[in-house]
Parts: sequence; C-alpha cells; structure tokens
Amino acid sequence: MQKIVNVFALASFVVSGAVVGSGLYVYVNRASIIDGIKSQVMESVTGSLGGFGGATGGALPIGTPDLAPPADSAAAPQGSSLGLPIPGGF
Repeated sequence: MQKIVNVFALASFVVSGAVVGSGLYVYVNRASIIDGIKSQVMESVTGSLGGFGGATGGALPIGTPDLAPPADSAAAPQGSSLGLPIPGGF
C-alpha cells in the first residue's frame, strides 16, 4: 500500500512541477507570445480583405482626411455655443 501512495505522490509532484514550469515559461516569454498572436490576427484580418488588403500594403486605412473640413473652418467662433444653451448666458 505504501508503494502506491509513493507513486501517487511522485506523480503529483511531477504534475505540479509541469504546471509551475509552464506558467514560468509563459510569464518569461509573454511579450513574444503576444507579438506572435498580434501578427497572426493581422494576417488573418488583412487576408480576409482580399485584394483590398494588398492594395494598401497590408495596412488598414485610418480615417478619411480628404473628406474632413479644413482645420480653420472647423473652429467655432469665440463665444458660440453651436446652438446649445449656455448656462447662465442670455
């Protein structure tokens, strides 16, 4: 009976060591694991875009600056409330 208990204790020690070792491996290499996952996600996203992803060099378009109004015309005049009531103002 003692031999069976010793085998179970040894197996438990091996499993506990494997859990601690794999946790330590993930903690030490977390940056490279995250970078690998990010690159896989970006490849799958740009791959699903078809010809559009390759046309932009693999990068997704961000914003549409040609449709935005010029910066000086977007500014509201001083004291303007854009049609909203000003608290305490008449």
